[in-house]
Amino acid sequence: MSERRVRVRFAPSPTGPLHIGGVRTALYNYLFARQRGGDMVFRIEDTDSNRFVPGAEEYIIESFKWLGITFDEGVSFGGKYGPYRQSERRDIYRKYVQQLLDAGKAYIAFDTPEELDRKRQEVENFQYDATTRLTMRNSLTLGEEETERLVAQGEQYVVRFRIEPDEKVTVHDMIRGEVVVMSDILDDKVLYKSADDLPTYHLANIVDDHLMEISHVIRGEEWLPSAPLHVLLYKAFGWEDTMPQFAHLPLLLKPVGNGKLSKRDGDKLGFPVFPLQWHDAQSGQISSGYREKGYLPEAVINFLALLGWNPGTEQELFTLNELVKAFDIEKCSKAGARFDYIKGIWFNQQYLVRRPAEEWVPEFDKILRAEGIISTPEKEAQVVEMMKMKVIEYKDNNNIVHKRNISFVADLWPLCRFFFQAPKEYDPQDKFVRKNWKEDTADMMRGLMEKLSLIDDFTVDNIRTTIEPWAEEQGYRPWNAWRVALVGTGQGPDMYELSAFLGKQETINRIESAIAAL
Repeated sequence: MSERRVRVRFAPSPTGPLHIGGVRTALYNYLFARQRGGDMVFRIEDTDSNRFVPGAEEYIIESFKWLGITFDEGVSFGGKYGPYRQSERRDIYRKYVQQLLDAGKAYIAFDTPEELDRKRQEVENFQYDATTRLTMRNSLTLGEEETERLVAQGEQYVVRFRIEPDEKVTVHDMIRGEVVVMSDILDDKVLYKSADDLPTYHLANIVDDHLMEISHVIRGEEWLPSAPLHVLLYKAFGWEDTMPQFAHLPLLLKPVGNGKLSKRDGDKLGFPVFPLQWHDAQSGQISSGYREKGYLPEAVINFLALLGWNPGTEQELFTLNELVKAFDIEKCSKAGARFDYIKGIWFNQQYLVRRPAEEWVPEFDKILRAEGIISTPEKEAQVVEMMKMKVIEYKDNNNIVHKRNISFVADLWPLCRFFFQAPKEYDPQDKFVRKNWKEDTADMMRGLMEKLSLIDDFTVDNIRTTIEPWAEEQGYRPWNAWRVALVGTGQGPDMYELSAFLGKQETINRIESAIAAL
């Protein structure tokens, strides 16, 4: 018998933007499938029609396109197992609902929400199961004739899975080993609702995984409580031989405190929890995205891959192909992974500085144009090359000052304004200005201007070979005062590089302005 082909699926619900935890789940599915030469299926689970959000499906597809996570088949990709949108598979699900009813594995229940609420008030910790089902209004208590009459007259109903007590249910999990529970703790889950003629997640999930020949189900830890029910459903259909292997990934935890990572954590600490910016059409609220914040997709992928999985080496930077080769689902942690968003910024910085300056230019040019500055790609690349390794200071929410390297293209503008705009003022209270502009500095700067004016070919090398001998002969150290004149403070690259970039006339004009002002 040939080995079963690896087939995984990522099956989000179109109920809003894709959470970063969902991205990690998709990534692990992708790495697992690619490493084993298998397929990755994109399925939309839209059986909860009340929670459907227009635009969510397109948003999810665009997110993966940006991230570089590709699918082999599914919604918008095609394939022989379609349709891949659950709302288009009603006829398929009806057949399997009826199969369970005919086999006595499920039953019809007419209990209204009000009746269920009253029962919950009457019975502490009420659960619809083997101990309570015979006290409820369902086909087991009403009989076949009355059940058929109620269905025929259009009374709304649900179909519940009939779980028998005292059965040991074993879930074989690739991360957690064997998970064993007793069926007594499970309730008779709703599998189908006549109100919208759609199955619930539990039935649709099992039927689709079986028919689409899914071999491995890799999903978040939050679905672990559902796994025993899914095992029982596979058995009820007689599909034990095709049951997929399960792997339940650790939760992504808050950066600070306890609990699962939420959008509120991102809002509070200033980091995105969605891959792309999301505009909530109902509330008008706009939530930030990793793409719009300036993260590189490869940095986000690398960061997420190491949240809950460890390669067992010191290596931290991985290309997507390297991750495919190194990934081992069994090395995923059972414990939750704390979402270290500061580390995410570090990853972006690592990838950004490795990019050629020319690749920064399109985004940098947008920033400059927003500031009313028109430049050339060549000039902009020069600025990037001079500044991309600089250190910036920033304050956190507690007003504590930190230092880090440039981590986003947007970090450049506050540090490089002087390349494109001359200083408008020189703050005498600035520590750098006060220290480096003395009473006799103006004379030194006049001498510097005179030497600079004699240079015909205003290149870095020519400026250096003209100014350094002059400074040594005169006993001057002009560089910091020169920086004050060109920049207005203590920022900036090497003075020879900056002056060559600005050109002779602009350099001299700025020195004259500083002398006049200071």
